[in-house]
Amino acid sequence: MKASRKPRKKKKLFTPAEANAALPLVTAIVQDIAALAKSLHERQERLARLGPSNRGGLSEAYREELQQVQTELERDDDRMREYIQELSDLGIELKDPFTGLIDFPASINGRDVYLCWRMGEAEVAYWHELEAGFAGRQKLKVPAGSN
Repeated sequence: MKASRKPRKKKKLFTPAEANAALPLVTAIVQDIAALAKSLHERQERLARLGPSNRGGLSEAYREELQQVQTELERDDDRMREYIQELSDLGIELKDPFTGLIDFPASINGRDVYLCWRMGEAEVAYWHELEAGFAGRQKLKVPAGSN
C-alpha cells in the first residue's frame, strides 16, 4: 500500500500590480490589526503593572473587573489571530502589527523576494530579499508597460 501525500499548496506569488490591486482590502485589515495591537499592548501593560503580588489585597469587585479585562484581552487576542489569518489566506505575511508592515511573496528575475508595504504608503513600491527585512528595502523598478 502506497502512502498518499497531500499536494503542497503552492505559495501565491504577487506581481506589483496584483499587490497594489489588493491594497484596499489589505489596508482595511492592516488598520484593524494596528489599532487592535496598540489597544492590546496598552491593556497588557496595565495588567502587568497590577502583577500577581499586587492583586492579593484587592477587593472582590476589583478582582472581578480584572478578570473581565483578562477575558476581553483573550477575546481580542482571538480577533488578532483572525485578522492575521485573513492576510495569510490572501497569501500575505504580517511582519509588524504596530506599523502595519506586510510582505507579499513575489519573484523578481527568477528569485523569490518580498514586495514590501507599510500602512500609510500609497502603493507597493519596495521589495527586499527574503532574509533582508525592512532594512534591506529597495525601490521597485517596474519597466514601462509591465505589471
